[in-house]
Amino acid sequence: MCGRFFLSRLVERVADDFGAVVADALASNPDDPHNPARPRYNIAPTQPVLAVRRREEIRQLTPLRWGLIPRWARDASIGSRLINARSETAFEKPAFRDAMRARRCLVPADGFYEWKRRAGSKRPMAIHRADGRLLAMGGIWESWTDPEGGDAVESLSVLTCAPNTLMATIHDRMPVLLEPEQWDAWLSPATDPGEIARMLAPAPDGVLQAYPVSSRVNSPRVDDPSLIEPIEDTPDTLFG
Repeated sequence: MCGRFFLSRLVERVADDFGAVVADALASNPDDPHNPARPRYNIAPTQPVLAVRRREEIRQLTPLRWGLIPRWARDASIGSRLINARSETAFEKPAFRDAMRARRCLVPADGFYEWKRRAGSKRPMAIHRADGRLLAMGGIWESWTDPEGGDAVESLSVLTCAPNTLMATIHDRMPVLLEPEQWDAWLSPATDPGEIARMLAPAPDGVLQAYPVSSRVNSPRVDDPSLIEPIEDTPDTLFG
């Protein structure tokens, strides 16, 4: 599962890492605390997030709402229940199948949070790449227009898969993570579905590290750099 994540780098750095141009939409609402162009430390569902899409052969970094709203939805509320798409069934599910074939994206993140069960409680963990590079989470996107009128809303879901060895100690799901050599094929609507299916696999062991963080991250209203700082804990919650 992916229910929260963080992206603390400036939007220009993110665009450079992904070889993307920055969409004009990211210059709007500079005072919005949820503006995805700002460094974010507790990104939650239904908020705008950064995504990389292919637009006319060019990678573009653009804001999309987290929580996919299918084209046939009567209202936007369904998006809050479609923040993740299980990779095993996404090609068949009515909410996801069209986007899986034609509208794939990458969701940049420094890392994501997951909650590890322990002794009747849950400990929030921050998971990130061991080499310090940005994660590229596999996503799918859709455009929806309110049948009652209004502007189109572009939204996304993050693909999830079975866990690797590290994540299996924390949760039974993890985001699909893609390497740079896979990005072009993932973003191209012409890529054979069989090739896409082969990308929907757990990250190799050793790619990720995890550490415990403050329970303040439990509230999506809290969003500051202290959330990603490691905290002292017992040895069985420290991983590498």
